Amino acid sequence: MKKLTPNPPSTTLFTLAPDIPCETLLIQASETLASINAMTTDLAFESEGANRHKLLATQQLVVLGELLVERVLVLTQNAQTPQ
Repeated sequence: MKKLTPNPPSTTLFTLAPDIPCETLLIQASETLASINAMTTDLAFESEGANRHKLLATQQLVVLGELLVERVLVLTQNAQTPQ
């Protein structure tokens, strides 16, 4: 029997596979933050005045995010290591 109506479109644009390990997700988050860090730093040094200050503030927030993700990654790796 033929289907009369097509499948409805997906409700999300991007999805993550449910079986991705936490460590892999943290590594990807860390690499994404490192990329943002590099981009905002480069842009900041090409800018002047208030825009430069905003970009440097953004870069500092990204670094704080990197530190948090790296800490969770270390804790996750330590929890998986038998003692």
